[in-house]
Amino acid sequence: MQQNSKNWLMLVGVALLSSLLTLGLYKLVGFDQRSVYFQEGNNQKNITQLTRKGFEGGTPDFVNVAEKTTAGVVHIMATFGGNNNANRRQQGQGGREMPDMFREFFGDGEDFFRGRGGKSQGSGSGVIISKDGYIVTNNHVVGDATDIEVILQDKRTYKAEIVGVAPATDLAVIKIKETNLPSVSFGNSDEVRVGEWVVAVGNPFNLESTVTAGIVSAKGRNLDILRQKDKSPIESFIQTDAAVNPGNSGGALVNTKGELIGINTAIASPNGSYAGYSFAVPSNIVKKIVKDLIEYGTVQRGYLGAQIRPLDGNLAKEKGIKNITEGVYVESLQPNSAGQDAGMQSGDVIIGIDGKKIKSSPELLEEIARKRPGDKLAVLVNRNGTEKTLQVTLKNESGNKELSAKNNHSAGVLEKLGLELAEMTASDKKAIGANNGVKVLKILNGKVKKQTDMREGFLITKVGGVEVKNINDFIQKVQNTKGGVFVSGFYEGEEEEYYYAFGK
Repeated sequence: MQQNSKNWLMLVGVALLSSLLTLGLYKLVGFDQRSVYFQEGNNQKNITQLTRKGFEGGTPDFVNVAEKTTAGVVHIMATFGGNNNANRRQQGQGGREMPDMFREFFGDGEDFFRGRGGKSQGSGSGVIISKDGYIVTNNHVVGDATDIEVILQDKRTYKAEIVGVAPATDLAVIKIKETNLPSVSFGNSDEVRVGEWVVAVGNPFNLESTVTAGIVSAKGRNLDILRQKDKSPIESFIQTDAAVNPGNSGGALVNTKGELIGINTAIASPNGSYAGYSFAVPSNIVKKIVKDLIEYGTVQRGYLGAQIRPLDGNLAKEKGIKNITEGVYVESLQPNSAGQDAGMQSGDVIIGIDGKKIKSSPELLEEIARKRPGDKLAVLVNRNGTEKTLQVTLKNESGNKELSAKNNHSAGVLEKLGLELAEMTASDKKAIGANNGVKVLKILNGKVKKQTDMREGFLITKVGGVEVKNINDFIQKVQNTKGGVFVSGFYEGEEEEYYYAFGK
């Protein structure tokens, strides 16, 4: 009997001890919703808290991020006029194709669908960056649009106007007439680290105010998708695994503070839908481009004037470069360029800009993209194993250090159209029997090239059926035209009058 009592007490003790151990282990692994602590030296440290706030090193509070940013991300519906590639009076075919560079990333359209009368519509996203109605989005969302409608999260709708476009970075700024709007503040994309959490906010597949989360999986990605839009594209994308789909273009990529660190632009996909990776233009580039477009109507871009190649082990071996396998190799320099003026030489390896280490071509292009003509840079180069600092003053594309005049809407209009014009000479006027007009010297990347088959040398005599006196008059008439622009004129040596139409 006494032995049985001892056995019973032992069983109770074991059971009690097991319960205590189980309870302790239960708390240790954090299955309750209270904070758990562990000893680190003589101090206690909170290592996890299984509440909505997440835990250190783990999932942040996405609810707070979503509440802070969704009202500042808008839905954009863009309408595109007919693509008048057959442009004589008796002809005129409708339709618009998605730029080939984005076909791989967004399939056959950024939520595009055909409408009547040769028109098409598309949808995308945009981010409100000021309370008075300025919105940043992608150029491929609105760049060719003849009509833009912006839908806020609270369902208010507005007509928007294009302030300016930047094809080299696939950015655009539009504006609506409203005040006291919710906006998203800029963050510092330089501080973004690979592995940190980010949130994408946009309107995929016309599903408004959609939020997805992921991590930054890489920085400084060059996808070579903008070369068809600009001869000197700037690509240094932030790569994430946040789900982004057609319709997200132009939307926000934000950090866990709700700050804008990028504009979602492209996805790597075999079928046009999300397949694992998305890409955003870093906010520090966005901020500079937006400021240029609002203040000047065009991008104030500085150029180094160097032909460059990314340095790696193979190139270093080929060129006999020792003890360095990262940086940007200078293949050649343009005459009278900013780089040449500063003493840069072929064979130099650029390894730093203003104290920041440069490891790749996208990093170099990103740093220069933040500058304007006339800005000075301290460029660190490795030349035959010796480091030298060169003081470089950037130039514009024309080879000087001047900026465009502020609010020079004339330059902005011609840049968007992609036209370089000249006043008609007496010979031009005599050749077509006209007393007025302007001559198309060059057709660059812009709306005219994408939407018409106009050729260089075209002599424009009318806009909207009204005679054009000179270049300023042409620009003024284009600016005052509502909707699409209709021009007419002649080619030297041809009697037939030609007509072209394109979006403003």
